[in-house]
Amino acid sequence: MRQRKGSPWAGVGVVTTKEMADHFSSARMRTLEWLIVLTAGASLYGVFRHIRAATSEDPFIFLRLFTASPGAMPSFAALLGFLIPLLAIGLGFDAINGEYNRRTMSRILAQPIYRDALLVGKFLAGLGTLAVSLLCLWLLVMGAGLLMLGVPPSGEEILRSLIFLFFALMYAGVWLAFAMLFSVLFRSAATSALVALGLWLFLALLWPMLAGALAQAIAPAGLPGQSSLAALEWAQALQRLSPSELFSEAMIVVLSPSTRTLGPVFLSQLEGALMGSPLALWQSLQIVWAQAVGLIAGVILLFALAYAVFQRQEVRA
Repeated sequence: MRQRKGSPWAGVGVVTTKEMADHFSSARMRTLEWLIVLTAGASLYGVFRHIRAATSEDPFIFLRLFTASPGAMPSFAALLGFLIPLLAIGLGFDAINGEYNRRTMSRILAQPIYRDALLVGKFLAGLGTLAVSLLCLWLLVMGAGLLMLGVPPSGEEILRSLIFLFFALMYAGVWLAFAMLFSVLFRSAATSALVALGLWLFLALLWPMLAGALAQAIAPAGLPGQSSLAALEWAQALQRLSPSELFSEAMIVVLSPSTRTLGPVFLSQLEGALMGSPLALWQSLQIVWAQAVGLIAGVILLFALAYAVFQRQEVRA
């Protein structure tokens, strides 16, 4: 085997810059951005009408911009949980197989760029594009809140919303890594897109129902029609295998300071607690640190798997 010369990471910056420029100038990215902005605008319009009367009473009025759900429209944060995977999959489903289909892979790797730099650069470009898009969306929401509500956000509201932005980026990173993994595994871009979208729909819509059924099979209830505590705990643990569930739980705790637990609540846990009183930021973070670790670990494991598969592929085929 021929030994490498130079650093395998040489060229990461060049690949990242080039890919980010392609993302921001592509019609695909424009379409996805407008889809998210228009959907978020429709949600926020109803939220502003719903919460404007409570401006002077709610100490976390800006956080309600993310969590309030007027009428049949879901909350802004819930909409993001649905749209972020679409954006991430749209950026990553043809990241690698697109080079094969355009017959440019062997030409790229003939340059002083290793596969390591190519894959890492494409992933960092996708993650950077998602970060810029989410940050711009966050600024639009906060700016619209200042204009429509007429009050500035508190320091804790800004911190909580930025932490929510971090969770959203890690959630997007999981689906970007999924899409790039399928882009490595399948030579057809249509196949990788369909598999990624199918997996997202399965984990977001079907898995919660299957998790409940599996939990009942693992820990059956003593009485018909009732769920045991063990079954509830199993159902919650199985649902957390889905990135959508981890993001949803983190969103609830970070954006709703009065949330004290994510599992079953016992009377002993409520002893001495003031119902409705908000938790401090560090207390909320103690509840969701496992969700943060789970999302970060998902990004690392999925990217490592894509990296290992890509290193063993024949690029001249």
